[in-house]
Amino acid sequence: MITNRTPNSCSLLFGASFPSSSPSSLQIPARAHKRRSSVLRIRAETMETEKLGIKVERNPPESKLAELGVRRWPKWGCDPSKFPWTYTSKETCYLLEGKVRVYPDGHGDEFVEIGAGDLVEFPKGMKCTWDVSVAVDKHYNFE
Repeated sequence: MITNRTPNSCSLLFGASFPSSSPSSLQIPARAHKRRSSVLRIRAETMETEKLGIKVERNPPESKLAELGVRRWPKWGCDPSKFPWTYTSKETCYLLEGKVRVYPDGHGDEFVEIGAGDLVEFPKGMKCTWDVSVAVDKHYNFE
C-alpha cells in the first residue's frame, strides 16, 4: 500500500486517437503518421512514494542530487543474487544501474521494486531480502 504520493510534475499527452482493432490490422492515420513525434508525448518527472517503510523518488532532478552530494558518496555494486540485509543505520542510495525487488520482513510476498534513476531511503532497523535481477551499481550514504 502506498502511504504517501507526491507528484512534483507528471504529464501524459495524446495527440491522436486510433481506431480499436486487433494489433495486426492497426493502421495509423496518415495525419498522425506524418507528425509521429507529437502523437504521444510523455514527460517522466520526479515522483516520490513510500511503501512498506521504503521511500522512493523516481528521476530526482540533478539539482537535488547535487545538493545531497550524491556523486561524492561511495559506490557499491553486485551481480544478480538474493540475500538478506539489515539496515543498522538509515541509508539513502541512488541507483545508477540495476533492478531490485526489496522484500521487507513481516510483509509476506509484498515488495518494493527499485531501479536505475531511483533515489531510495531505507529506515534504520529495517530487515529485508534483496532480490537483484539486474546487476546493481549505486551511490550510498549511511546516517
